[in-house]
Amino acid sequence: MTKYIFITGGVVSGLGKGIAAASLGLILKSRGLKVVNQKFDPYLNIDPGTMNPIQHGEVFVTDDGAETDLDLGHYERFTDATLSQSSNTTAGRVYQSVLNKEREGGYNGGTVQVIPNVTEEILRRMLLSTKETNADVIITEIGGTVGDIESLPFIEAIRQMKYEVGEENCCYIHLTLVPYMKKAHEIKTKPTQHSVKELQELGIQADILMLRTEVPLTDTTREKLAQFCNVDTDCVIQNLNAKSIYEVPLNMEKEGLGKAVCKALGIENTETHLEDWTRMVNVFENPKKTVHIALVGKYVELHDAYLSVVESLTHGGIANEAEVIIDWVDSEQITDDSAAEEKLSFADGIIVPGGFGSRGIEGMILAAKYARTHKVPYFGICLGMQILVIEYARDVLGWKDAHSTEICKETSHPVIDLMPDQNGKILGGTLRLGKYECTVAPGTLTEKAYGTTTIWERHRHRYEFNNKFREDLKKAGLIIAGVNPERDLVEICEVPDHPWMLGAQFHPEFKSRPNKAGPLFRDFITASCNNQFSKNK
Repeated sequence: MTKYIFITGGVVSGLGKGIAAASLGLILKSRGLKVVNQKFDPYLNIDPGTMNPIQHGEVFVTDDGAETDLDLGHYERFTDATLSQSSNTTAGRVYQSVLNKEREGGYNGGTVQVIPNVTEEILRRMLLSTKETNADVIITEIGGTVGDIESLPFIEAIRQMKYEVGEENCCYIHLTLVPYMKKAHEIKTKPTQHSVKELQELGIQADILMLRTEVPLTDTTREKLAQFCNVDTDCVIQNLNAKSIYEVPLNMEKEGLGKAVCKALGIENTETHLEDWTRMVNVFENPKKTVHIALVGKYVELHDAYLSVVESLTHGGIANEAEVIIDWVDSEQITDDSAAEEKLSFADGIIVPGGFGSRGIEGMILAAKYARTHKVPYFGICLGMQILVIEYARDVLGWKDAHSTEICKETSHPVIDLMPDQNGKILGGTLRLGKYECTVAPGTLTEKAYGTTTIWERHRHRYEFNNKFREDLKKAGLIIAGVNPERDLVEICEVPDHPWMLGAQFHPEFKSRPNKAGPLFRDFITASCNNQFSKNK
């Protein structure tokens, strides 16, 4: 029988439920269990695909083309699982399904209500992962904070779940903040007590408390919280601020989270195997060198907008036993060659990640020019690859008006153009999404990185390399290093006579793992380290 774990949050938002859920997934997987994570978000958007990155952060993409919450990236990176469309559900999707069913006569003319119709749809979606994966444990994170009105249908659904699958198969974990009053040198437990009480009023008794704290909890504090929140003392788990997110699973296991969950669900508490993860964390925390990477983008004020890219750079650093220091460069501040010199001269490597829209584009093009002419390793992802092509067309071929039709429809050299099947599409969920095949050219940087001539990577784009200009660009030296065999789409470009300059239309950051870095990120950091060494000779 599949076991179900539900993680809710209280007191304040932004406590790190996603990291907690991912860490628990790794802890249980290390015991030999098949674990799947999923997230239910209470906002009414169908998915985060059209939401502003500054407000929502990164949009994570799965193999099957789902645009999802960034927490799914944490789940995949920690558990090395491949998640799917069913792994992320929003209130928008739930209500859309209910209303479509009503329009189709699925309720036989009956009144459609939050209870039971909406909650039944939530329950149905919660059980989808069980049917698809046959997992031993399903970990469900409920977005938002207990007490928020929009979260109430989801809380009611997880309350009902124990009657659907049996109380012995459900475990409820409540994550809260335990504030520390520095002036008084005192930990305050009252907010947690009130949050647990609010959860109880909604019909759910937490089995385990996970407590975010700046300072270690005393035994007295743990006993107090256990007594007033109706949980066993060994189910009061301290979630002390960690050096890095990758240390959290190890800390949680030491705190007894895995043991407490196994006890609550009647699972045998077998020996854990976290040796590889421990070694990875040790390498991460004890680097042998430092490398500076300039990340050039337009959402640099909110680092979560590029979360998977940042984490993948870290993974590349771990593979090279190097600490990666990211210098965030606002592309709008690169206005000419001298500004590029000023902003980028320190960089051992330059990365331009994905994005949409015209803001900051010219600064990105100048960054690519700087990288090409100064022989600085450059990695362009999605938009970053398109930037590489535009710059090459302008400054090597001399097509000064070369551009993407996303930015300039009047250009006489549209080297990047809207894909034919994207014409007239609405915005949400219609991009080229998900995993596609790419045939890699022998002898390229890409083949060296992957060690194969066939790769599969995830995509999220609407504009594409324009094959009308392919031969001209190739004659000028641009290397077409990867092509989708199904549609002859250019997926990878490389610049000749350069230590390492590569653009990928896909998003390799979505498949990178801390203990198994994405090949392109690994080799980009290697090239950046080599560049630093040559500069310092």
